[in-house]
Amino acid sequence: MNKNTQIVLTGAAGFIGSCMLQFLNDNGFTNIIIVDDFGVEAKRKNWEQKQFTESVERLSLFEWLKENKVTPSIFIHLGARTDTTEFDYAVHEMLNVEYSKKVWNFCVEHQIPLIYASSAATYGDGEFGYDDNHELPFKLEPLNPYGKSKNEFDKWALQQNASPKFWTGLKFFNVYGPNEGHKLRMASVIWHAFHQIKSKGVVKLFKSHRSDFEDGKQLRDFVYVKDLIQVIFWMSETMVNNQWSAQNDGLYNLGTGTARTFEDLVKATFQGLDLESNIEFVDMPLDIRDKYQYFTEANMNKLKLAGYTHDFFSLEKGVDDYVRNYLAKDNSY
Repeated sequence: MNKNTQIVLTGAAGFIGSCMLQFLNDNGFTNIIIVDDFGVEAKRKNWEQKQFTESVERLSLFEWLKENKVTPSIFIHLGARTDTTEFDYAVHEMLNVEYSKKVWNFCVEHQIPLIYASSAATYGDGEFGYDDNHELPFKLEPLNPYGKSKNEFDKWALQQNASPKFWTGLKFFNVYGPNEGHKLRMASVIWHAFHQIKSKGVVKLFKSHRSDFEDGKQLRDFVYVKDLIQVIFWMSETMVNNQWSAQNDGLYNLGTGTARTFEDLVKATFQGLDLESNIEFVDMPLDIRDKYQYFTEANMNKLKLAGYTHDFFSLEKGVDDYVRNYLAKDNSY
């Protein structure tokens, strides 16, 4: 990609999208059309100081693209309703399925490469494992409407005869990092842990409600947002430069490939503040208890086979960078 490459980036006011925008700016890319619901005040600091050519409200995007005869070089679709405690499927269907279909069809019509955000929430309780092959989505039973909506779109994309020039759907695992404060309840455990430590000196973690997992030993594949945006940038460059193979199109896991415990995560947060760990276990809320994933771990072989060679942050290094350089200093990325 050259520095004038035109990019459409949805979800640009949100957590991952705003980090993607900053990463693009840091690498000299400013010809970016950012898309989101920009009326959310808590998100304003995520995007307003960054460089872009146009901001477009998400519901006006396709009309705006048509009126302005815009055909970008790549479409990075990170916008979504990501609240796993929103149980009205219609909300997720509208924003995560129907809107994504419009994005897909626009990219097909203009033969634009597309990278979109899927989710590890599609894997449900993990009974079928965490492989990013193209047969598995049709067997999966996600635990909440958010996961269902993401899986429905994945299945729909896999069944289409007409495709964008190139395309990938990235199944994000447990992402943490700067610019997530507006997510509040849905922010990462690290964000919550940091604020609990600062206010009370103790972190509350959910007890296990399964006999095969000890308290705090629930396992997730935690991935630093800086790794996500590095992968997306690599894919974008490869696609725009026509170095991507259509044979590599499809779904990709995006985690680290190593599951770690919530206890490990919180201990790393204390270490980032140079403090001894102090953890208290509390009952899990009833509204999420039967929809809770106790183990996730991404199979990352497919991404490596596609040619990605960068190392990922370890849990300890990622958390340390996040805590010391962003949370402790109240910095955005």
